Amino acid sequence: MTSRWIWLSSQIIHRIWFRASLFSLLAIATALVAIFVRPYIPSNWTTSIGADAVDNVLSIIASSMLTVTTFSLSTMVSAYSAATSSVTPRATRLIMQDSTTQNVLATFVGSFLFSLVGIIALSTGAYGESGRVVLFVVTIAVIVLIIVTLLRWIDHLSSLGRVTETTARVEVVTIEAMRSRRKRPFLGCRPLNDASFDVPATARPIFPSAIGYVQHLDTGGLSAIATAGGGQIFVRTIPGQLTGTNEPVAWSVGLRDHDLDQDAIRSCFSIGETRSFDQDPRFGACVLAEIASRALSPAVNDPGTAIDVITRAIRVLSVWAEPVDPLEAEILYPNVHVPPIDLAGLFDDLFVPIARDGAGIIEVGLQLQKALRVLSLYDDDRFRQNARRHSVEALGRAELQLAFAGDKERIRRASEAVGRT
Repeated sequence: MTSRWIWLSSQIIHRIWFRASLFSLLAIATALVAIFVRPYIPSNWTTSIGADAVDNVLSIIASSMLTVTTFSLSTMVSAYSAATSSVTPRATRLIMQDSTTQNVLATFVGSFLFSLVGIIALSTGAYGESGRVVLFVVTIAVIVLIIVTLLRWIDHLSSLGRVTETTARVEVVTIEAMRSRRKRPFLGCRPLNDASFDVPATARPIFPSAIGYVQHLDTGGLSAIATAGGGQIFVRTIPGQLTGTNEPVAWSVGLRDHDLDQDAIRSCFSIGETRSFDQDPRFGACVLAEIASRALSPAVNDPGTAIDVITRAIRVLSVWAEPVDPLEAEILYPNVHVPPIDLAGLFDDLFVPIARDGAGIIEVGLQLQKALRVLSLYDDDRFRQNARRHSVEALGRAELQLAFAGDKERIRRASEAVGRT
């Protein structure tokens, strides 16, 4: 299975309807299994267990689970709205993919269907006396599951959709994408450092069939096409970049049947209306910066959240300075060439919006300079250069916005500390 199909499968698995459907099918199968197990249940168990009570218990579960599911759905929608208005609409997708929320709703819906199927089967007499015993035991297990799920749900509601919790989720997925890209900066392919220089003049362009953002790049599929065609593929557009139908996403060189391979190459580029966190760490950086910008707006006026984002930005960028295992960085697809992620672009995504919107707030400006100083201490010239560049730019913006001379002097001293590293 190529990485594209794995990625598409993961997109489906993270949908809320998938887990709910899976739990529902399992619940229906569990309710019907008693029909097939009843021949193996001793007849004297029916009187000792008192399985007749299962009718009332199932009725209670059916009515209560319908109410609880409706309440949970309304709570979930409220959390989405809160995240959209107080954090950023780009982070709502992460809340929708929250596994705890999906498991809770799936359990409630599954329990409702279990009880409903059980009541129907009891009404038709399909279970018999022995089957009632099995259904009674399974119903007790379902009740225990419901209680545990309710307790988890109550605890989870305290943080669902909150600014800090949502920001932490964005940080986690961004670090995951950063670490994955750090281990394989060219997605397992050969580096394409300068497209205008490395791409041969005989290369033939591959144009996409849709306008949008590249959400996923199947480099394994591209390698299979290049190997079968006896040529090479040079990728121009990596995940996160906007592409149109009038500019190539890749070039092919030496493919025996270029015309037939064009559609296959296009299918390796998953293009959508919005960006995705998976192979695009710069999108996570943009979302973090957007959270800080919204917090710094006059309507919200929450510099504490911006300071929190600056701290998280240090952790995100520090991933790029982690050592890389040579075996993990091995070139798996030598006939495919992919451009790298621009570290300067990551710095811009994270710090330009914060420096712009927080230029008139002294505490934000100082925290930004401290963060840039921390990043400038890494043993990497690119970190030092980008940290100093953003320090100077942030100082310039602050001097234009700050009115008090003492605040300007504090920012200058902090910026000078970055320049001395």
